[in-house]
Amino acid sequence: MAESRRGLGRGLSALLEEAQAATTQEGRRTAGVQELPIELVRRNADQPRRHFDADGLQELADSIRERGVIQPIVVRPLAEAPGEYQIVAGERRWRAAQLAGLHAIPALVRELDDVEVIELAMIENIQRADLNALEEARGYAVMIKRFNRSHETIAGIVGKSRSHVANTLRLMRLPERVQEHLEAGRLTAGHARTLLDLENAEALAERIIRGGLNVRQAEALAKRTRGAPATPSKAARASGKSADTAALESDLAEVLGLKVDIRDTGGAGEMRVAYQSLEQLDDLCARLMRPPPKAR
Repeated sequence: MAESRRGLGRGLSALLEEAQAATTQEGRRTAGVQELPIELVRRNADQPRRHFDADGLQELADSIRERGVIQPIVVRPLAEAPGEYQIVAGERRWRAAQLAGLHAIPALVRELDDVEVIELAMIENIQRADLNALEEARGYAVMIKRFNRSHETIAGIVGKSRSHVANTLRLMRLPERVQEHLEAGRLTAGHARTLLDLENAEALAERIIRGGLNVRQAEALAKRTRGAPATPSKAARASGKSADTAALESDLAEVLGLKVDIRDTGGAGEMRVAYQSLEQLDDLCARLMRPPPKAR
């Protein structure tokens, strides 16, 4: 099953390669490329990429105005609107073509279902490093919620590790203000991960930005916050847990990517790990049952 899923990813990548190869050395269109009226082409609302740099877009528009659109976009026919098309790959070129005043745009038209469309959009953007970490996380979330894709399947499609997919998805648990910093580029994904499950994540994010802290410095700051007796979580204060227990819960939650509840009474007690999907449970079981390294 895993191999067939990876095969799907390779097939979609081949479609991107077909679009890249669909011009001659002199820029002439090859067979299969159509010139579509630009007003009949629609963006995909599920496109994971949300931010398009205005300066970069204008530079591309200037190039298109001079040389035309060298690489065609990929579209599919819209069943609900005959004669119109939805962008599968190439929204940035489509936007720039409009800025350049073009009335038509070269396109490869392909029959693709909803699953293939979102997967192809993810592949294109990740291959070109066009997504910020939060856009990538939202794309994965769409694949999980709408198309019931597992972390393993997504990893095979986009060519990333399963742990990368899981860790990227965790960024969506950050407070809205921290997500805004991440999306705007004021914080990196490494910075943002240090703030996961911290009650004062927004204040720490501001300190990281003001101080120009690197990721290692941010990790140290977050660790001090977790271990500080004056800043246990609300749940810890309500339950009477010690700062050490609250800090241990946070550290374990950081490693597992799941909510951890430790109940200690005089050195004995229990630890509960909460999961929200079978994929999370499967990942936890795989970690716990991983064989220990062999002694050398």
